[in-house]
Amino acid sequence: MSEALPNELGRVMVASGAGDYPVIVGPGTTAGLPGLLLSLAGGRRVAMITDSQVGPLYAAALAATCRAESLDVEVFQFEAGEASKTRKTWATLTDQMLEAGMSRDTVVVAVGGGVSTDLAGFVAATFLRGVPVVQVPTSYLAMIDASVGGKTGVDVQAGKNLVGAFHPPLAVVVDTTLLETLPVAERAQGLVEALKHGAIRDESYFDALIDDLGALLMAEPIRAAEVVLSSVRIKAEIVGEDERESGVRQILNFGHTIGHAAEAASSYGLGHGAAVAMGMKGEAAVGEALGITQAGTRRRLDDALAPLLNVAGEDPRWIASTLDVDS
Repeated sequence: MSEALPNELGRVMVASGAGDYPVIVGPGTTAGLPGLLLSLAGGRRVAMITDSQVGPLYAAALAATCRAESLDVEVFQFEAGEASKTRKTWATLTDQMLEAGMSRDTVVVAVGGGVSTDLAGFVAATFLRGVPVVQVPTSYLAMIDASVGGKTGVDVQAGKNLVGAFHPPLAVVVDTTLLETLPVAERAQGLVEALKHGAIRDESYFDALIDDLGALLMAEPIRAAEVVLSSVRIKAEIVGEDERESGVRQILNFGHTIGHAAEAASSYGLGHGAAVAMGMKGEAAVGEALGITQAGTRRRLDDALAPLLNVAGEDPRWIASTLDVDS
């Protein structure tokens, strides 16, 4: 699949035991989605899974564009929000697909943020023992992190993402113009994951993100695409070393142990980025106390993350009181 998509700025190949796949990034790449689907999964029916917010904004138009190219597309929509990332929603979607006559000649196309990419990926992994999926992320969080790496799943009472599967996509199509309708507070939440990538792997990238936060929060399409490509390269390098999370890939969970607990404690009222930010700071503080993290790391994270937390409208004192730790 060497042919470039319209407006493609760059692509990253992610290694996978099931077959390497591209993450294709640029402002307007979704214009090439029908051709990509015909190339990768020609002859297959398309089950487009989205949520109630993104569906009217983007999925309906994408489905119409695909139909105009003779693709057989049906849209399946669920209620937006983390509260829908459950086995119940997974069951509803799979039942709806079966009722619509979807079979093993189906390709799932996920259109939305991290909830949609995780949930639709899990539907694809389990539907008739597995059908292909193409990810079309619409938020910074999904573009930078959730749609890449093949981890899919749902939340359960015991915790977040505890039921799922590794199911790498056929491709990830990142169109940074889709960030235009994403609220600025949600852009800030997603950029926390980009800072995490810099913190664990690339100090110069970390510093560049701090310098460019203004343009990134405004979702300037070219700069956003450059940052997505940088973050995806970091994640692809790590996933390529350890696809099944048995070793080095665990560094991608920096901030998530505390962060997932905080999200659950707030009944998912606390944003994912804010929770991970607090987790990173807490884990850095523990690391410094144990002498295994460079002194000053916690303070540096504080300074970098504070603008994003302010834009996201999250109060760091909430998690401090919830977890009974210093903010």
